[in-house]
Formats: sequence, structure tokens, C-alpha cells
Amino acid sequence: MSNTKDFIVEQIKSQIADFKAEVEESSVGRVLKISDGIALVSGLTEAMMSEILLFKSAHGEIAGVALNLEENLVGAIIMGEFDGIKEGDEVVCTKRILSVPVGEALVGRVVNPLGEAMDGKGALDTKEFYPVEKIAPGVITRASVNEPVQTGIKAIDSMIPIGRGQRELIIGDRQIGKTAIAIDAIINQKGQNMKCIYVAIGQKESKVADIVRKLEAAGAMEYTTIVLAGASNPAALLYIAPYAGCAMAEYFLDKGEDVLIIYDDLSKHAVSYREISLLLRRPPGREAYPGDVFYLHSRLLERACKLNKEEGGGSITALPIIETQAGDISAYIPTNVISITDGQIFLEPDMFYKGNRPAVNAGLSVSRVGSSAQIKAMKKVAGKMRLEAAQFRELAAFAQFGSDLDEETSRKLERGKRLYEILKQDQYQPLSVDKQVIIYYALINKYIDDVPVEKVREFEANLYKYLDVNNEASKAILEKKELDADVEEKIKTALSNYKETLDYLVK
Repeated sequence: MSNTKDFIVEQIKSQIADFKAEVEESSVGRVLKISDGIALVSGLTEAMMSEILLFKSAHGEIAGVALNLEENLVGAIIMGEFDGIKEGDEVVCTKRILSVPVGEALVGRVVNPLGEAMDGKGALDTKEFYPVEKIAPGVITRASVNEPVQTGIKAIDSMIPIGRGQRELIIGDRQIGKTAIAIDAIINQKGQNMKCIYVAIGQKESKVADIVRKLEAAGAMEYTTIVLAGASNPAALLYIAPYAGCAMAEYFLDKGEDVLIIYDDLSKHAVSYREISLLLRRPPGREAYPGDVFYLHSRLLERACKLNKEEGGGSITALPIIETQAGDISAYIPTNVISITDGQIFLEPDMFYKGNRPAVNAGLSVSRVGSSAQIKAMKKVAGKMRLEAAQFRELAAFAQFGSDLDEETSRKLERGKRLYEILKQDQYQPLSVDKQVIIYYALINKYIDDVPVEKVREFEANLYKYLDVNNEASKAILEKKELDADVEEKIKTALSNYKETLDYLVK
């Protein structure tokens, strides 16, 4: 009997000796108020900005993000359905900052701002996570922007060039081709060693589905990721969407790769932030936007950069889109974003309705990187085109009065008409840089002066077909990237031989 008792005592002592208490420390609060996807929580004294909070509701755990840190309250946005959350529910700090999955697995997929698959192709196999909010690279780590991003759009590549690491705003009224320019730019990156990310903010899901079909048909989804925060999603998802897309781009930046990211559009992003801010009782400013609405976009767009070789040499090129009302670029959000970016592509409704598409206004559009983002051949032939395009519009307005025009003015008007015909371009048909150089060379060297204005586009289309077969000039431009005597001679030969085959187009 005593042996059994001693054995039991020894077992108990052994278990006590081996026992290690696991103490889990957590900060727990309670929901004070919940409405429209915004929760006010008390008791979370240790919560951090952008920290993930877990709301324990009747429907399970729902994630939220701390956005307002006050003395006794935390204002949080709910990242999903908030119907199951009620007053008094428990809220727990996770000590984790909001992050999204990143990696090669996201390429070719459609995901939501939390990195969850939305295309029905199964779960994403990702192991790395990047924080949604990140401080932009400093000045010392950056390099100058001098490599071109060929958009394939003649009006942009010639007059408003975009470089790798640049932030170029696309601005204009609704339904005049802003998204079309961005999609054409993505399609033209095929074979250019460039990853693409398209962030749809507040867009109709049917429109995004159509974009995905267009990209798949062009073979562009092989290097593209779509981040979708649809019009039916809560304002919280619209708010974090561009930051999530940028975090996904920074994964490739850190690997030394080049990324093109489209934010379509930041007007809806600002509206979603205004909605969140008003619900959080932040003081409203101009047009009811909160006082930090400038910082909202500046901290996002400053993350687009070109890193120096010591940092890997990667780049993020940003094309934010802003929608204007009746062409008013002096409104609050447009002027904010114009001041942040390195230039803007302004689309004009009058040009669009007259059939000049893409409707790029050469006078109001600008690239602050300029010709340093062009190859030497393009720089040489397109140097004066922007000036000629702007001058033509002024002369055309003057000529409407019916005054007698001198010979020089008449010549400039005729040249301008042909220039604008050449700048017209169909959607989803980007043009390679070698063909752009050749058609501009033909324009400035008077190969098109004897072609009737109404036949210019036919002349151009047939020239491209001819160059597909007789491609010595195109090969020379792509190889040397400059317009030396040898390349120029090949272009002249190609144009002369082509014109001989098209006598019917000449007056």
C-alpha cells in the first residue's frame, strides 16, 4: 500500500517539476459603436496604427484595421461583412500590421485588396507578406529616370514620354479613354521585361471582367496582376486597395525588376477615404475631405521610384488616373495629384468627340522627365512634334476667321492636319517604337506631304504591313536605338520603295 502511495507522490512531484505555465498576454477591448463598416472600440490602449484587430462576433472572427488612435477610443475599419458585429463584442489586438501576400504566384491572377483570389482558379500559394503601408525609398537610394516605358501610344511616346520610375498622371472627364490608355500600356509591355499591376478602385466588376478578357486575348495576363476593389465593396477595401497593389509591386522592386502599376482611379479612392474619415468624426476641410487628403496620395505615389544599382536597380512606374468634372483640372483632388506627380496626360473631351483618339491635349500635357526617357532615334524625330501640335491648334483657330493666309502658315496647317491624322490610334493596338520612328521620320521629311489628309491613315496602315515584310529599317532602329547615317539610309530606302508601290495614294 505504501509503495503505491509513494509511486503516486513521485508522479505528482515529477509533473509539477516539468510544468511550465504558458502565459499569453493580449490586449482586449469592447465594441462601443458599429455602423457602416466603422467600429469605435474601448479598452485597446496598446493598439498600433494600421494594426489588425480581431472582432469576435456571432459569425466568427472578423478582421479590422486600427485607423484612429484616440485617448480612450480606437476607430477601426472592418475588412469585410460587419453585419454580425454588435455593441459589446470582444476585440483583440494581434500585434500584426496589415500585410498582403506577395510573390510570383499573384502574376496572372485577379485578387482583392487582401490578396485573396477572386478568379476561381484556386487559392494562392504565397509564403511572403509585405506591409500595406511602407515609407518610400529615400533620395540617396534613388537613381535618375532615363529608361523609357514604351506605351505603344504614338501621342504619348513622342510628346509626353514616360520613364521607368516615373509617376505620370492620366487625367480627364469620364468615358474619354483614360483606362484605354492604361490598358494599351499594359499590352505593349509584352516582351519588355516589365511586370504590370492594375488596381481597380470602385470600378464596376463587369468593366474589370471585360479588361481581363482583353488582356488575356492579347497575352498580357501572363505578366499582369489585377487588384479589384469593386464598386459594391465596402469603403475600407477601396481605401487600402492602392496601398496593397503597391506592396505587391515592391516585392518585384526588391528583386531588381521593373513594374508598371495603374491606379484606376484615385478620385474614387479619395471619396472612399472621405467617407471613412467622416464616419470616424475627423474634422472635414475643403469639399468635406479631411485635412490629410494630400498625404493620402503623396505617401502612395512617392513609393514609385527608380532605385540605384546598389539597391538592385528595380523600378516602379505609376500611372494614377484622376476623373475631372467638365474638364476642371483646378479642382481639389486633381490639383493635389498634379503637384505630386512628374507630369500629366490631359485628355480633352472636344478632341475625343471630334474623333482625335486618344484625345491627348499636347498643350496641357507635360512630362517632367522629358526626352531623357526616349531612345535617341525617337528623340531626334519627335523633338519638334509637341510644339507643332500645339501651334497647329492655335493656327487652326485663327484660320477659322477666313483670313488670307501666307504660304508658311498654310504649310504649317497642312502639316498639322497630317500630324493629327498620324496621332490617331485605335484602342488595344499599341505600336512598336521602331514603326513610330519611321512614320514620324516620314512626316518631318515630307514623305506624306503629297498624300491627301483623308488617305493618311490608309497610307500609314499599309506602311506598317510593308515594314512587317521588309524589316531591315525596323531591325536597325531596335538594335542601335539611334538615328545614325546607316539607320537613316535604311529608313529612306524603305519609305522610297514603299511609296513606289502606292502611287494610287499620291495626288
